[in-house]
Amino acid sequence: MNYTTLKIERRGDAAWVWMARPEVHNAFDETLIAELSEVFTVLDHDPTVRAIVLAGEGKSFSAGADLNWMKRQGAAPQDENLSDARKLASLFRTISTCATPTLARVHGAALGGGMGLAAACDICIASTQALFATSEVRLGIIPAAIGPYVVRAIGERHAYRYFQTAERISGERAREMGLAHEVTEPDALDAKVTEIVGALLAGGSAAQAAATDLIRAVAHRAVDDAVVEDTARRIAMLRSMPEAKEGLSAFLEKRPAAWVPAKA
Repeated sequence: MNYTTLKIERRGDAAWVWMARPEVHNAFDETLIAELSEVFTVLDHDPTVRAIVLAGEGKSFSAGADLNWMKRQGAAPQDENLSDARKLASLFRTISTCATPTLARVHGAALGGGMGLAAACDICIASTQALFATSEVRLGIIPAAIGPYVVRAIGERHAYRYFQTAERISGERAREMGLAHEVTEPDALDAKVTEIVGALLAGGSAAQAAATDLIRAVAHRAVDDAVVEDTARRIAMLRSMPEAKEGLSAFLEKRPAAWVPAKA
């Protein structure tokens, strides 16, 4: 995979995707959007990849949209403008619906679309020096493409405030709001990400994909007869699969399951 705005690094069973536009704080343009969409699709279909880490080179995770790109699209014909917006919206959905676990490693600025990337990933680990914001209203626009993922992460009540004020959100505040799962000192960030990746690799990949699908199926739904029946069918199906049989056997035999990487 050869990209102009990304660098891909394999660390065992995990793939680290580095946004590589540090000179513009990893801001989005049409190329970065297209390449991120492609790489997450490719990695999600690679059975040798058990986790995907998204990170940014330089001082920032991602400062959001490249303003020159935004100006170009604003001046483009409406059909071109809309087509471009759809590609951006599709990027966040592509990340959000990966069957492979996704983890955002956030340092420095994660503004606008950068905050959207952090919210679209399953897990967000942030540095104490991270700064988040839905800064769009200060540019006369709204956090539309990232909205579903940020609202899911921080909740409707917080969204009313931050979508309108565009205030900066510290790493600690992001953790309090539910956006970041862990916050570490900058020099401990990679160690924490590696620790969480290790925890992911201890689980069965089919089970993890089924777990995220379960969350999407039951979130914000009443626990009615249909939900109860659906959950019963899900567990009945999974526990008859080879992965579950291996996992249960490994536990009873007090050994690592076959999918757990050997320790270095």
